[in-house]
Amino acid sequence: MSIQHKVRAFAGSFILISVILAHYYSSNWLWMTAFVGFNLLQSSITDFCPLEIVLKKLA
Repeated sequence: MSIQHKVRAFAGSFILISVILAHYYSSNWLWMTAFVGFNLLQSSITDFCPLEIVLKKLA
């Protein structure tokens, strides 16, 4: 699995988890969804993704 696929899987998982937590526990979990979405947006514009750097170091 490539780094890009891992980043997408990680982001998608975090979004789904935060939506589920927001539904069952507190709407404050939607801030995590907003953070992930913002990070995806800025990485598409700047081509800088902190998670990609971490995953490269772990590999």
